[in-house]
Amino acid sequence: MSAQSIKILLVDDEARFRSASKKLLQRRGYEVITAGDGEEAISMALQEPDVVILDINMPGKDGLQVLADLKERHPKLPVIMLTGHGSQDKAKEAVAAGAQDFLTKPCDMDLLVAKISEVSHRQYEKMDFYEGLVRDVMIPLEDYTSLHESATVKQAIASLHDSFSRKGDTPSIMETGHRSVLITGDDGRIVGILSILELLDGLMPAYLSYPKPSTADAIQYSPIFWRGLFSREMKKLAGKQIAELMSPTPHRIDASASLLEAAFILVEYYERRLLVTEGDQPVGVLREQDLFFEMERILFR
Repeated sequence: MSAQSIKILLVDDEARFRSASKKLLQRRGYEVITAGDGEEAISMALQEPDVVILDINMPGKDGLQVLADLKERHPKLPVIMLTGHGSQDKAKEAVAAGAQDFLTKPCDMDLLVAKISEVSHRQYEKMDFYEGLVRDVMIPLEDYTSLHESATVKQAIASLHDSFSRKGDTPSIMETGHRSVLITGDDGRIVGILSILELLDGLMPAYLSYPKPSTADAIQYSPIFWRGLFSREMKKLAGKQIAELMSPTPHRIDASASLLEAAFILVEYYERRLLVTEGDQPVGVLREQDLFFEMERILFR
């Protein structure tokens, strides 16, 4: 999109800043409309701007509240937050809530223009499909299987079995199940994860990894050695607490991250699932098969 075709909604409670910024942006060829507070911003958004530049620190309804209202009414409208020094945490919170980016005031006009161009092109590229974010394809935390760390392996297997049944809320749950259980501690926080791979590893008798003479190796790998071992070890494993088998919590990714970033982390760290967060709070799980479903959607739907 050229500057001449981009309409900007500039929201700031400082009249001098609005006036000066509007003139500078108009000189660059942009159409600029302004609002001095949150309520006016919501009203001006009905004029269908292409980008919103929103001050995070405003009296009354602050930028975070305005952002939430804008995203509820116009979910695809890109928003760039402006923040003063010392407000970095708020700015990061805004990005987690759906803002495309943030800049610190006073901001360099060239940098602001570059950001406007970037989010405008990103939002309005002509695509054959809409590419979602991590939050769009994840399994919400409340829909994912979780157990307290004191639960037994038998209970975990029963819960995993339930996740494969056709009572899920999304096609991906119904088709593949969770294949893992999130483990919580006494305070309700996630302390680890138990996957089918950890269950299989838990079946392995410790003596299989002991140093042995070559004759013992030949006996170990004979058909007679393995016969019935799976069932015997499974019965011994059933009563163990899952805390003894679990792996650490998976790598985290923000709900507003792109799908390619998620794919990169999965590949880079040999993970099969990621814990999705908003701020510091877990909100879901992204599995490798969720990205596979997106691959299939892009190519065939």
